[in-house]
Amino acid sequence: MIQEVKIKNFLSFKDEVTFSFEATKDKTFEDYQVVEVAKGVRLLRFALVYGANASGKSNLLNVFDFLSSFWFSKTPDLDEPTGAVPFKLDIITPTQPSHFEMKFYIDSTRYWYVLELDEKRVYVEKLYYYKSAQPTMLFSREWKDNQSVITFNTAVAKMSKAAQEEISLKCLANMSVFAARNQVNLAIPEIDAAMDWMRASVMPAINPMTQMFGYAGKKMFEDATLKTYLLDFVHKADFNITGVRSDVVKNQISQADLTYILSRDDVPTAEKERLQKEQSFETIETTFEHTVKNERGVEKYYMPNNLQSDGTTRTFGIEAAIYSAMKAGAFLHIDEIEASLHPDLVEFILQKFLATKNRSQLLITTHYDPLLNTIDDLLRRDSVWFTDKRESGSTNLYSLVEFKGLKRIASLQRAYRNGIFGALPNIKG
Repeated sequence: MIQEVKIKNFLSFKDEVTFSFEATKDKTFEDYQVVEVAKGVRLLRFALVYGANASGKSNLLNVFDFLSSFWFSKTPDLDEPTGAVPFKLDIITPTQPSHFEMKFYIDSTRYWYVLELDEKRVYVEKLYYYKSAQPTMLFSREWKDNQSVITFNTAVAKMSKAAQEEISLKCLANMSVFAARNQVNLAIPEIDAAMDWMRASVMPAINPMTQMFGYAGKKMFEDATLKTYLLDFVHKADFNITGVRSDVVKNQISQADLTYILSRDDVPTAEKERLQKEQSFETIETTFEHTVKNERGVEKYYMPNNLQSDGTTRTFGIEAAIYSAMKAGAFLHIDEIEASLHPDLVEFILQKFLATKNRSQLLITTHYDPLLNTIDDLLRRDSVWFTDKRESGSTNLYSLVEFKGLKRIASLQRAYRNGIFGALPNIKG
C-alpha cells in the first residue's frame, strides 16, 4: 500500500508537496477504510482531490503513471528523454532536476524510493527498506564524474561483483536501475519485491478519455466471477441490462497492417510468426441483453456495446478496474470519476468500494462537491484533498484536515463553494 508521495519541480508542482494516505487518529469507518499495515501505521484505502480546472489534480495522478513507467522503461539509447517534465513557468526550474520520493508497504515491510532526474539523465536514485526503525539502503545511484555510479548493499541484496558490474553497464544515464536489473538473469529478492509490487499493484490511471470497455469486455471473457459481479452491480444501479455475452471473433488482417506489425520490435517473435501463418487476429465482441416491460409484457433484446450509452460503457470499465484493484490489493487512480456518470451512480460506486475490506486503494479527482456532505456518512475527513493554483502558476496541494473548526461547519459543500477551502476557479466579472 502507498503511504505517501513527495513531488518537486514536476509538471505544475514547483515547490515540494506531499500527498499522504496516512490516516489521522479519527476512528470513523476504521474497519473498512483504514488498514493497519504495521504497528501504529494506519493507511487509508481512499482519497479524493478537489480543485479548479488546470489546478494540478490530473498532474498528481500523472506522478504515479510516470514512476511506474520509468521503473520499467528500457531506453534504446542515451538520446531518449526520461519523461520527466520540470515546472516550465519559471526561468530557473527548467534547468533543475525533478524530485520524487515514495514510501510504500509490501505486507508489513516499509520501502522508501528516492529519484532525482531531469529530461536527459538520472542524478540520484535510491531504494531503502525498513527492518527496524532506521532505513537500510538496498541500492544507491548517483551521477559522478559524468557517469552513473551504482552501489548495492550486498550484505542484504546478495549478488556477485560480476552481476553488479553487469547491471551498472546496462543502466544508461536515462533509465532506472530497475530497468537495467530486468536485463540481468539473477534473483535479488529484496529489490525484486519492490519491482513486483510496482508492476502488480500500481494500475494505470483512468481519465475521461480512456476507452475502458475493451478492457472490461476482455476481463469479463476471462473471469466469470467478474461478469457476475458487474451484472449484479448494474442491476443494483438500476440499469435494464440482465445479461452479457462475450464471443471471440476472428478478423482478417490487411497486408499493410501485417507489414507494420512485423516491423515493430515490441511484438514478440511468436506472435509475428502466428500472424504470418494465420493472417488474422482475434477480438472480443460483447453483446448486452436488455430486459424491458411494455404493452406486450416482458421482452429481451440484444445490442452490441457500440449501441450502449457512454455512461453504461464507462460504468462497466470503471467497475472492472475497481474489481481488479480489489482482487489484487492494488492502487487505482481515476481522473474526474463523474465524467459521463450520474452523481448518484458515483456515490454508489464509492459505496461499493468502501464497503469491501481489503488492502486496495483508490484515489480520484472530482468536481462533484456534494460528496463533501457525505463526510461521516460515507467518507472520512482525512480522505479529502485540494489543489489550488498559486499566482506563480504552480500547484499547492493540501488536506481538508489542515483546517480548524471543521466540526462546527454545518455544510462542508457550502463552505467549499464559499471559498473557505480555496481550490475554486477564479472567475472574474
